[in-house]
Amino acid sequence: MGKIIVLSMISLDGVIQAPGGDKEDSSGGFNYGGWTAPYGDKIFSKSLQEELRPAVYLLGRKTFEIWESYWPYNTKFWPGINSGKKYVFSKSRSSSTWNNSIFINTISAIENIKRSEESDIQVWGSSELVHLLFSHGLVDELRLKIYPIVLGKGKRLFDGNSLPISFTLMESNITTTGVLLMNYQRLGEVKSGIISG
Repeated sequence: MGKIIVLSMISLDGVIQAPGGDKEDSSGGFNYGGWTAPYGDKIFSKSLQEELRPAVYLLGRKTFEIWESYWPYNTKFWPGINSGKKYVFSKSRSSSTWNNSIFINTISAIENIKRSEESDIQVWGSSELVHLLFSHGLVDELRLKIYPIVLGKGKRLFDGNSLPISFTLMESNITTTGVLLMNYQRLGEVKSGIISG
């Protein structure tokens, strides 16, 4: 059974919209596309290259369409995305000419994928899909790149409808530009108590 891993570049105030470029996603009047660009370094590049190895992908329709128009024609940087199996959660589309693209439209289909895939399942971008996964308790791991920036507006990682889940920190690093690279694994139920002095 594969783990569902959410990978996100995220601002301090939780924004994950259009981290990679100004033409990536300007919906909602978002005009800070490419906000991660000034923060790259060798530590970040090494971490990213490890995550770009071939995998199984689960994507929302909007993220898929952004990628569909770019990655098939830019194969050198991320060849794995073209050869990898891509599950697309969509209520409005059912096919694509991009190879290895499979369209689904129910939570039960996602649960079946999780049970049947031997490889881990990566979720990039796809804020609405991520919200759906959190609301059904289907996220097993978070790989967050937390940037020292507040954007004020934009699509966020959490929408307030997530099931309560605790995570444990498995790995951490910090880049020379102040980006926190944090890998969290699902632990279980949220525990509470009283802080004693």
